[in-house]
Amino acid sequence: MSVRRGVLGDAHVDRAVAGTTPFTQPFQDFITRTAWGDVWARPGLDRRTRSIVTLTALTAIRAEGEIAMHVRAAITNGLTPDEIGEVLLHTAVYAGVPAANAAFKIANETLAEMGLPEAQKP
Repeated sequence: MSVRRGVLGDAHVDRAVAGTTPFTQPFQDFITRTAWGDVWARPGLDRRTRSIVTLTALTAIRAEGEIAMHVRAAITNGLTPDEIGEVLLHTAVYAGVPAANAAFKIANETLAEMGLPEAQKP
């Protein structure tokens, strides 16, 4: 749970836990143990790199409901808005322009909600 809170923030985790029902409790337990306790806690990659991989995978599979949460996590884990844009641009080449277009829209809205400036233009 400490890794989950460290990446996603207390407010997000508190909302997820508060919304847990007897039906969803096994899933919450599963993601806490597996995603956050096992995979995100492994020493082989730092959290910054894991955020890059996660944004890439979420974009590629069009998991648009998860992108905003992981844009926030990427900022927490040290990525800049410019780097997030580069991740999404790079992903467009391999996962497709429509998927990256949707991810850019979500990321831009999320960064604006966070009060972060738009990525600097060269």
